[in-house]
Amino acid sequence: MNDYFSSDFKLGILGGGQLGRMLLTETQKFDIYTCVLDASKDAPCAAICNEFYQGNLLDYNTVYEFGKKVNTLTIEIENVNVDALEQLEKEGINVYPSSKTLRTIQNKATQKLFYTDHNIPTAPFSRFAFTDEILTAIKHEVLSFPFVWKSTQFGYDGTGVKIVKTNTDLEGLPNVECITEELIPFKNELAVVVARNIKSDVKTYPVVEMEFHPEANQVEYVICPARISKEIAKKAQEIALKVSQSFKHIGLLAVELFLTQDDEILVNEVAPRPHNSGHYSIEASYTNQFEQHLRAILNLPLGDTSSKVGGVMVNLVGEEGYTGEVIYRNMNTILEIDGVTPHIYGKKITKPFRKMGHVTIVHKDLNEARQVAEKVKNTIKVISTK
Repeated sequence: MNDYFSSDFKLGILGGGQLGRMLLTETQKFDIYTCVLDASKDAPCAAICNEFYQGNLLDYNTVYEFGKKVNTLTIEIENVNVDALEQLEKEGINVYPSSKTLRTIQNKATQKLFYTDHNIPTAPFSRFAFTDEILTAIKHEVLSFPFVWKSTQFGYDGTGVKIVKTNTDLEGLPNVECITEELIPFKNELAVVVARNIKSDVKTYPVVEMEFHPEANQVEYVICPARISKEIAKKAQEIALKVSQSFKHIGLLAVELFLTQDDEILVNEVAPRPHNSGHYSIEASYTNQFEQHLRAILNLPLGDTSSKVGGVMVNLVGEEGYTGEVIYRNMNTILEIDGVTPHIYGKKITKPFRKMGHVTIVHKDLNEARQVAEKVKNTIKVISTK
């Protein structure tokens, strides 16, 4: 019998952002002792965990020394020092996801090659040591417009990704290792969250549909269940399960997918942790993604992933033109609407397009929930005191 509850067991979390904060809600529910490492003393987790450490997640010694204090180590962000995790594993610390999984996923080129090697459908791509080399490839007609440019490392929330239609679009891009992907004309972006525990029990959440902000390249709405046929949903879940099986990851794996014009499904990328596409589950599912992540990494029985009700999540991001101490305008107005639950992440400073929170709308009628989501999006304003 594993004794995690009200015990001396310590769970370490690398990263103290909003995903960690929502994970802490579940550790508090189970009374699991938590230690968090983050670069910022004002991280959303800082005041809520049992022990908080400030330090650089990419520094070997910082991560290694932190890992030695805990029994099991997990992440809420991929950009961490993997060499330190590998050493901790050798010394008997449980690390989930494993250093091997993280090493593959951290670099987008390595991740894409992994899909190719495991016969997982993905958009055709080319790999470049530096962005400069793309110009040579275009000149020699090895590459043609339009395509998607992606930095192989450190991209998040729309940064490190750009749609390139002309030479001008390449100007100002960092000269780093990168990939270019064929621009797929897709009907829909979908995602499936897969949970796998240490015994290799596996469960998938329903397929969700993601609607993106055209300029910020950020998810604006997540709709569960996705408005697709049963056949397409089944195909999406099968591909997500194949990805999960190939990685043999432990914990959660969010698999982002493209649904093409001719109903093919391609894997875009994955995240080995709780994910924006699973936030709806806090209100709409029998077992939310954060509780499920804990169950998986602690080898507990996996919970029911089905939905109690239709859910739509809308991201709350900083308004353009505002940087400074945050103010949430019209919060009372949205709280008057039935089925609306806001989650504020505890970030004191807002910037344009910075993720500051999300709102979940639950409703028996999914189309009604989507309309309410738009109303919420247009009502609440994340601004600053400038």
